[in-house]
Amino acid sequence: MPTVSPEIIAQLAPTGTLRAAINMSNFLLVTDKTAAGDPVGPSPSMALAIADALKVPLKLIPYKTPSDISEAAGTDAWDIGNIGAEPQRAAVMDFTAAYAEIEATYLVPAGSSIQSIADVDQPGVSISVAAGSAYGLWLENNIKNADLKAVKGRLVQGNFIEHKMGAWAGLRTQLIKEVEKLPGARVLDGQFTAVQQAVGVNKGKPLALEWLKTFVEQAKASGVIAEYIDRFGVQGKLSVAPAAKTS
Repeated sequence: MPTVSPEIIAQLAPTGTLRAAINMSNFLLVTDKTAAGDPVGPSPSMALAIADALKVPLKLIPYKTPSDISEAAGTDAWDIGNIGAEPQRAAVMDFTAAYAEIEATYLVPAGSSIQSIADVDQPGVSISVAAGSAYGLWLENNIKNADLKAVKGRLVQGNFIEHKMGAWAGLRTQLIKEVEKLPGARVLDGQFTAVQQAVGVNKGKPLALEWLKTFVEQAKASGVIAEYIDRFGVQGKLSVAPAAKTS
């Protein structure tokens, strides 16, 4: 793992403990809780590996949504934030390259004429999506013709059904579960994006960021991330992200 200097520890763990913000809404990255209520899964394990490399204690700080983590950026509430890297969030946080990817696609209702991902972004099609989700932020930046309706995560299904919307955007694994409750509905093949799960750090910490970037690349190359995926039973749902592109 990359060399640790006192300056890096000062930037990453200024209190002497690494405070890691964990998104509790992603069931692939947080798969369970301990008896004490602490999150477990690939994301908490990644945070623990970082703390161990720094040789400092770890404190996991759970947040209901990734938006809550990004909103707390710069407030000294956390030292690293494990969430999807998106341009809107990059305005307030700096990110490593992704360590894992999750496929995002659409569910369409029974009788829909939509057959492919490309068919969704058309005039007259409405899309229900969780506000502040990484894939929702991607859609905000990329949907040109369809009507994107972002609502709180727990309201997405009701919004889709009540308003007879044309598509429901979400993680493939989530939508595969939901399609069983909706007779005739289909989950489309392919993806409109892959959510890039990364390690974020507050702005103004360049040494910490460069160290984390190296740590993430080594964790991918050494098989550490693959081991997390295997250990927590999310094979085929969560993938090791490819190596970061070098300029």
